Amino acid sequence: MTSSVTLWVSPYLALNSHLRPRCRVQASSSVGGDSTVSSSPELAVSNGAPSVEDREKLGPLTGGNGHAVSKIEVVEKKKKKVEKEAKKSLEVLWDDAYGTTSVKDYFECARDMIRPDGGPPRWFCPVECGQPLNDSPLLLFLPGLDGTGLGLILHHKALGRAFEVRCLHIPVYDRTPFEGLVTFVEETVKAEYASSPSKPIYLVGDSFGGCLALAVAARNSTIDLVILLANPATSFGRSQLQPLLPLLEAMPDGLHFTVPYLLSFVMGDPVKMATVNIDNMLPPRVALEQLSVNLTSLLPHLSGLADIVPRETLIWKLKLLKSAASYTNSRLHAVKAEVLLLASGKDNMLPSPDEAQRLTNSLKNCRVRYFKDNGHTLLLEDGINLLTVIKGTHTYRRRRRHDYVLDFLPPSMSEYKIAFNQVVGLLRNASSSVLFSTLEDGKIVRGLSGVPSEGPVLLVGYHMLMGLELYPLVEEFLREKNIIVRGIAHPVLFSEKMENSSSEFNLNDWLKVFGAVPVSGSNLFKLLSTKSHVLLYPGGGREALHNKGEKYKLFWPDQPEFVKMAARFGATIVPFGTVGEDDIANVN
Repeated sequence: MTSSVTLWVSPYLALNSHLRPRCRVQASSSVGGDSTVSSSPELAVSNGAPSVEDREKLGPLTGGNGHAVSKIEVVEKKKKKVEKEAKKSLEVLWDDAYGTTSVKDYFECARDMIRPDGGPPRWFCPVECGQPLNDSPLLLFLPGLDGTGLGLILHHKALGRAFEVRCLHIPVYDRTPFEGLVTFVEETVKAEYASSPSKPIYLVGDSFGGCLALAVAARNSTIDLVILLANPATSFGRSQLQPLLPLLEAMPDGLHFTVPYLLSFVMGDPVKMATVNIDNMLPPRVALEQLSVNLTSLLPHLSGLADIVPRETLIWKLKLLKSAASYTNSRLHAVKAEVLLLASGKDNMLPSPDEAQRLTNSLKNCRVRYFKDNGHTLLLEDGINLLTVIKGTHTYRRRRRHDYVLDFLPPSMSEYKIAFNQVVGLLRNASSSVLFSTLEDGKIVRGLSGVPSEGPVLLVGYHMLMGLELYPLVEEFLREKNIIVRGIAHPVLFSEKMENSSSEFNLNDWLKVFGAVPVSGSNLFKLLSTKSHVLLYPGGGREALHNKGEKYKLFWPDQPEFVKMAARFGATIVPFGTVGEDDIANVN
């Protein structure tokens, strides 16, 4: 059956039981066994067992071998089977829970994490991360100045599906020197590499943690490491914190309570922190009301910084930052790992934009994504979903090299909303696109009911002006059929020539989030073999960037090889056309 599609375009550790539970973590040593530390009553029932009501309703069953089997066991087996299958892949438009936690949760959890226990630095696994997909790589989070290890709290649930997440916690009164911390992380990296030598290990370094990540990478150039840096403190020598050290040492104890408030405004943007869980589609009046409520509830928590980073610890941390920057900068030449640097344009603590430029020139394999409206605490602010950035820059992989098909993670619901409400929302509202398809009996109907839901399916069409028809097509397949269309795109979109020290997370990155792959026979082969819905424009970029007098003109090759490939896999070829887009503007 051959169908057609037509597009019409118009002009989040409590240690004492008496304390209120706020967060849950699983603590572990760097090499040895695990121990679970939990304060959440939910943990007791989060193992998939039926509820009390379900237990009352269930009775005994007789198993096939004659012994009694309770319905509870049957339910548990079914749930385990479903959970096992769910680990293989993510559903399209899955819930990444981004926006369900806020900086307020960070302060509440940190209040419990900082209780002195006299212990050394250690790893913990946030329970919120859950169970990752099968064969997921390890992600080690290295914290900033606070040392709590909670800097990824907004991203735990999302990252937990694609990575095995562990976070480094450095106790408030711990005084391990920088080289000691490097050795601690290095031992973990080496142990994990020995266990799984074919998988990469991700090091996410926030500020001070960025120095730690680069230092480990410099000392372990033969290990497959992927380094993600968020405003790394390698630029501490040019930081506004430099004059703060002698001032803190001379400051009377009675005035130290003012430091947390000063630091809070230097380290990050309170407004950006308060808008994390506010829906961008809310009416302005409602959004402002929620922002006011969030700011009012957030500001009292800022005093908690005095406990997270007390005076003696702050002085120690500033000295530690100085030694960390010096140690790391002297070894940048030895870093061979893949590096993705996230730089904030409004970082009042470090000169991050300039440092991004310097590191791009100093490191052999470094890419940058620039967030012009964010402050130093980038990972705790609105406007950045770390997993989305990893996906959009094709930094996620399970083996030595990135596989555009096997390493693809489908878009989440939050990504769908951001992409089509904000990124291309104006275009959608202005064009009001309508899609039609043809049924087997030849009847033309509105929507995509005439397109097979089971793959492989090859959608073949021609580009209109600027290729704007692509966005409503992809959106409609997601909205109506819950299917991700994998677009075959021009190689220039994936070229290093598109990268520079001021590259923002742009439309090209969003195309990758939604499944775009560079055009090649091997990629088309893999997509069809996995029964995907593939979008192909034989005319390519030339068709989208046509000249005057080339309206509705095709630029297809004489012998389209995609037909043979489609026939090999028994794919349904769905030709489609677009009407109206070329009439929006005149090309002179």
